Amino acid sequence: MATGWREQNVLRLMWDQVDLDRRVAWIKGRQAKAKKAIGAPLNRNAMDILLEQRAKRVAGNPWVFPSGSEKDSQPYVRASNTGWYATQRRARVEPLAWHDLRHTWASWHVMAGTSLRSLMELGGWRSYQSVLRYAHLSPEHLASDAERIEKVARKLHGRVG
Repeated sequence: MATGWREQNVLRLMWDQVDLDRRVAWIKGRQAKAKKAIGAPLNRNAMDILLEQRAKRVAGNPWVFPSGSEKDSQPYVRASNTGWYATQRRARVEPLAWHDLRHTWASWHVMAGTSLRSLMELGGWRSYQSVLRYAHLSPEHLASDAERIEKVARKLHGRVG
């Protein structure tokens, strides 16, 4: 939810793709679906997770999220494991796929005012059409836009009706 990245991009993230000092991480072009590198500024949530992972890091293991605590431990193959489903049951949410989180991330960005251009870059999409497929919005984010008409109505008619 902090980056909007696809499952495999998160699970296969290596420490050489993270710069904690600059607060950025990136997906190499060959790892991205669009075959174009994606950079991600790291918000506080992402930094907290990465700092926690760094504290658990076994020297010599290149993976940010290894499946074990040994030096030669490999990354997880899938995030949708026993812990994933147990967390969903505890949260009392419908079964989710990892990709549902990407849709939610994009929608939250639009509702918070992120421009479609910025979101397109953050998510690594090639077109606005792709961004709009991911951004499923609730109407509440339009409240301030809907209120703009009141100013015009007051100016023209002295009241709102």
